[in-house]
Amino acid sequence: MESKKPDNVVFSDEKGYNASLLTYSTSVGAPVIKIDDVVSWKSRSINNVNKEFENKFNELKEQYESLMREYEWNELVYNAKFSFEPVIGEIYHLYANDDGTHSLSLIAPNEWNKEHIGTFKLNSERKWIHLA
Repeated sequence: MESKKPDNVVFSDEKGYNASLLTYSTSVGAPVIKIDDVVSWKSRSINNVNKEFENKFNELKEQYESLMREYEWNELVYNAKFSFEPVIGEIYHLYANDDGTHSLSLIAPNEWNKEHIGTFKLNSERKWIHLA
C-alpha cells in the first residue's frame, strides 16, 4: 500500500518534489491565492459601454432626423413654382397655392395675402436653409 503525502508537501509522480519550480507559493504561510471578482468589473464596463453606444445612437438619430428635415424642405422648395434664378444668400418665401402647389417668391408674408409655408435662404452649396 502506498503511503499518502501530507497536504503541505508538493509532490507529483512525474516531477517528484517540485515546489521550487512552481510559479506560485506552496508553503502553509504563503499568502492566499484569491481570484479577483471580475463580475462587478464586467458589469460596470458593460454599463459604461452600453451608455456610450446609446449616446452615440441618439446623436446619430438626431443627425439623421435633422438631415431628413433638411432634405424634405429642399425637396419642397425645389419642386415649387418660380420663374427666376435664385441668388445665393438672398431670402425667399414659400407659399401654398389654391391648387395644392407651392410658389417661391421674394415678397414677404406681411406684404401678400397667401398662406406662408416658410422662409428660406439659398446657401453656397445650393441648399435651401429653412429660417422660419
